[in-house]
Amino acid sequence: MQLSDQPTHNTVLSQVPARQASVHRVTKETDVQVSLNIDGTGDCSAKTGVPFLDHMLHQIASHGLIDLDVQATGDIEIDDHHTNEDVGITLGQTLAKAVGDRKGIHRFGHFIAPLDEALVQVALDFSGRPHLSYGLHIPTQRVGTYDTQLVREFFVALVNHSQITLHIRQLDGINSHHIIEATFKAVARSMRLALEIDPRRASQIPSSKGML
Repeated sequence: MQLSDQPTHNTVLSQVPARQASVHRVTKETDVQVSLNIDGTGDCSAKTGVPFLDHMLHQIASHGLIDLDVQATGDIEIDDHHTNEDVGITLGQTLAKAVGDRKGIHRFGHFIAPLDEALVQVALDFSGRPHLSYGLHIPTQRVGTYDTQLVREFFVALVNHSQITLHIRQLDGINSHHIIEATFKAVARSMRLALEIDPRRASQIPSSKGML
């Protein structure tokens, strides 16, 4: 076959069903609506009542090239925990719904993101098996009003409900904001790599078992 006959990414992508989804999750503590388009341009609207979480959701959209709309209300008069966790849960559910049977994706993604003195390494696998290995050492308890313990809780929720394997390693960093933001950027770029359609097996599930 001539090189010119090879399918281009755009040609393959045009043959893939739309990878979009919405989930509305309501509990006695929160009301969360998430819509996303995996094959987007990075547009984001995030209004959760937790400003730092909104900022991190913008990183996922911008660096993952995912169009993302997150609207949430919750009992933030108590603290941010329930809203933070339930946004992670709903985002994970929406992502899993949009990916579907995971046919054609590269499946694996990895990235090392620097942000000034901070350096964070992420590797992930859309494996269908939720697992989080979390290696951040955040030096302060808060960034603004955001409790930095909630970073781990967000990723636990995301991993469990998107059914991905996620490894996060902090290689360097002393500024809490920089460490967290580098993490979200690295996760976003890793997702982008993992979710790109592989033109060499666009119609196949990326597993020797034939399913994920």
